[in-house]
Amino acid sequence: MVNTGPAPKWPSPVQPSTQHTTYPAQILTSSSNLGFPISIVRKPYNDLVPSILFDPQTKMRPILMKGHERPLTFLKYNRDGDLLFSCAKDHTPTVWFADNGERLGTYRGHNGAVWCCDVSMVIIWFNVNGDSTLLITGSADQSAKLWDVQTGKQLFTFNFDSPARAVDFSVGDKLAVITTDPFMGLTSAIHVKRIAADPDDQIADSVLVLKGPQGRINRAVWGPLNKTIISAGEDAVIRIWDTETGKLLQENEKEVGHKKTITSLAKSTDCSHFLTGSLDKSAKLWDSRTLTLIKTYVTERPVNAVAMSPLLNHVVLGGGQDASAVTTTDHRAGKFEAKFYDKVLQEEIGGVKGHFGPINALAFNPDGKSFSSGGEDGYVRLHHFDPDYFKIPSI
Repeated sequence: MVNTGPAPKWPSPVQPSTQHTTYPAQILTSSSNLGFPISIVRKPYNDLVPSILFDPQTKMRPILMKGHERPLTFLKYNRDGDLLFSCAKDHTPTVWFADNGERLGTYRGHNGAVWCCDVSMVIIWFNVNGDSTLLITGSADQSAKLWDVQTGKQLFTFNFDSPARAVDFSVGDKLAVITTDPFMGLTSAIHVKRIAADPDDQIADSVLVLKGPQGRINRAVWGPLNKTIISAGEDAVIRIWDTETGKLLQENEKEVGHKKTITSLAKSTDCSHFLTGSLDKSAKLWDSRTLTLIKTYVTERPVNAVAMSPLLNHVVLGGGQDASAVTTTDHRAGKFEAKFYDKVLQEEIGGVKGHFGPINALAFNPDGKSFSSGGEDGYVRLHHFDPDYFKIPSI
């Protein structure tokens, strides 16, 4: 892969402590303590297995990944959870090892900010270099591109007359949905493209084009069994479209919906429900088939990114006061932290600080044991959960 960068500098390891205070796992229910403080204490005699105990004096540090020169826009793990893909306004999608944060390489070819990406779930085709999967990216340069994940080779470019915003592979990876922004008199649109089994057979024609929403469509994803497409954006309305006919099937009720721009949308693992985040300082959980509102999570800052744990009943929200409105560099001023909520009780259970700017992207590893965040500060922060995180009481 091209432009392989050096491994990032690692933070100094947590030193063993000879004194400690043991706290119950419930300490994590305090928002000030979900920084995963730990102390490693040797057991008596020759038992060298460390005990992980809470210690308010030490904290497990995240891995800081610096590979982008501009603010982050999107994060995506592959199906196996061993690779993390990041998009930013610096034109260059990047892939990292999801375990240690080592940068594997970049995908060069876009000439504008890259807003979104997705990676295929299955092997698309076989070649002499081995099995390969696809990466799709959407950019402000009015194009969406297909890449070979392994080699970094650019395989195909879908050109549009306006910036490409959201991209998403269907289940089975035979189709892709791409949204385009309103631009120079053009309205926003949702394009469905067929993904060829052989890149040499790929064509640019759309299978379906959907129009109607006012303003920018920030997210569009496939619904259950690829029968529908779920879209949301600037007009704060969630829509469900029929992928066979292109007909608008449903819109959410305005009384219970978001009041401002919907910035993000994340599906559950089984696609039965999805989570939306909005500038109205809330996130909402919806049924994917009926568009029934299930839960609402209220916070004190605009929400730019949302994610759901595939393992526990937790949701995480990220955002913060807009960078242009912050008059100090103190990370506490703009509320730049990832907030964890109980998915069922809708209560805040903790927060992770660190970014010095709004959080624009969040993603859980498919194994549920780590998550990553991307901010306006240009950093990706990779957090591996402490074992005691999994002892938080859950419904």
